[in-house]
Amino acid sequence: MSNKAIFFDRDGTLNVDKDYLYKFEDFEWINGAVEAIKFCNDNDYLVIVVTNQSGIARGYYTELDVQKLHVQMNEDLKKFNAHIDDFFYCPHHPNASVKKYRIDCECRKPKSKMINDACDKYLIDKNQSLMIGDKQRDVECGENAGIRGILFDGVNLLSTLKKFL
Repeated sequence: MSNKAIFFDRDGTLNVDKDYLYKFEDFEWINGAVEAIKFCNDNDYLVIVVTNQSGIARGYYTELDVQKLHVQMNEDLKKFNAHIDDFFYCPHHPNASVKKYRIDCECRKPKSKMINDACDKYLIDKNQSLMIGDKQRDVECGENAGIRGILFDGVNLLSTLKKFL
């Protein structure tokens, strides 16, 4: 049995893009994001976040900070009877100031390792899935994984999602 999924970029797609966001007190859902997640939950789509987090590589915050933010996002979503099934993030950057993260990895978008890993973990049917993000590299990431990539215009995430489902 295979599953279908909607892959979302995080910053600029699910939340307002604030450079190097890692504190929940600075977090703000983008218009239609909570509703889009709930719509996916209600229609049997897995909701998976795939996000580049070069702030870790730059030493601005830690992997634990990112993991805490993701837990808090899901805590907030409980108020709406919604949830994100999993989070995949890339902590690397080829020019990182933190040496252990200074690699040209396969997970940094537009490369597709995060999506491929999620597809393996959850037995996802790529033909029934979408990748939505606010940057061209998000679209390319989906396409590199064999999934349709959608460029989010920043207006309303639920409206954008419904156009393609």
